[in-house]
Amino acid sequence: MDIGLLRAFLAVAEHRNYGRAAQDLLVTQPTLTKQIQSLEARVGGRLFRRGRHGATLTELGTSLLPEAQDLVRRSDALDRRMARMARGEVGRLSIGFGLSSIDLAPRLVAAFRRRHPEAQLVLDDMSSREQLDRLATGELDLGFMRPPPGDAWGCLALGTDRLALASTSRAELSDLADFVQLRRDRGPGLVGQIDRLCAALDLRPRVIQESQDLLTVLALVAAGVGAAFVPAGAARVAPHPVVITPIDHPAAEWEVAVVWNRDRAHPMTARFLDLVRETV
Repeated sequence: MDIGLLRAFLAVAEHRNYGRAAQDLLVTQPTLTKQIQSLEARVGGRLFRRGRHGATLTELGTSLLPEAQDLVRRSDALDRRMARMARGEVGRLSIGFGLSSIDLAPRLVAAFRRRHPEAQLVLDDMSSREQLDRLATGELDLGFMRPPPGDAWGCLALGTDRLALASTSRAELSDLADFVQLRRDRGPGLVGQIDRLCAALDLRPRVIQESQDLLTVLALVAAGVGAAFVPAGAARVAPHPVVITPIDHPAAEWEVAVVWNRDRAHPMTARFLDLVRETV
């Protein structure tokens, strides 16, 4: 059913006068008459009786009225929703983050929800490599991660993070022998950073246990299994009695950024990035 014809029908039904309805719709009266005739041809009968008292609904017109009102109302609601989606006010946004942004990413998500309560935001913890893979396929819209190489990605710098020593005491690196570490396949960027730091400091830590996630690494440190190299941001989630000591060395530092796929970005991505720029 043509929504434009239904709007014309509702205008005549409301005003009971073709002239006033045409003025309301900003069309000429002959144009409005043709629209009503076209609608009558589609429904198979007359919709109005025209007389001294104006245009009154026929039985068929009376039957059509509530249906037309409902269809036009739903069409208007859809138009408004699509316009809001085009402006990035409603929709779904999938975001990845790592331990370096464990404080910032949830704060930004909460702030975005307050601005756009109808937005659906999904926030998942994953490595930089996994975030990049999901950005490439469109499973992820934004990722808080290490900046990827090349110019194919949108990238907004947020700052830096650095490696820290997680232990149950403030011991020197040279005094520690046994280490717990994240599995390389679970955090290749972090483990690669640890490799570079150890090479720069000529350290050869003995890794006695690996884990699939950093929270388990911290739990193992707390249990006394060994020390660990972790992002300094782990201080926010480290359990007692773990002590997080940042390492002051150039090889311990890396950049953190919010990254997106330029070819798959949509209006809500742009709105979230605006919030990041305001906040950081």
